[in-house]
Amino acid sequence: MEGMSPIFRRGERRAEKSVAPDRLVTLIGKPDCHLCEDAQEVVEKVCADLGVRWEKKDITQDEELHREYWEQIPVVLVDGAQHTFWRVDEGRLRKALKA
Repeated sequence: MEGMSPIFRRGERRAEKSVAPDRLVTLIGKPDCHLCEDAQEVVEKVCADLGVRWEKKDITQDEELHREYWEQIPVVLVDGAQHTFWRVDEGRLRKALKA
């Protein structure tokens, strides 16, 4: 690896930081929620950039989600564990997905 061009070494480093293909981000919110719309923009961008799957769930269509999260929406889960709520920080979400 020492004799390798720096161009190839940089590519290897990027590959090491890649995201596992089986990651899943879940956005829990409700219609007509401006914070939910803002959160969706961040989730869509980060997931598209990193090649991560994401899904959207509506608390008005799921009683269990409504009971659990109604005061916190939007809520973002990463692989089923709560990552954040109310505001989604793009850098923090990227970091969590690369971990």
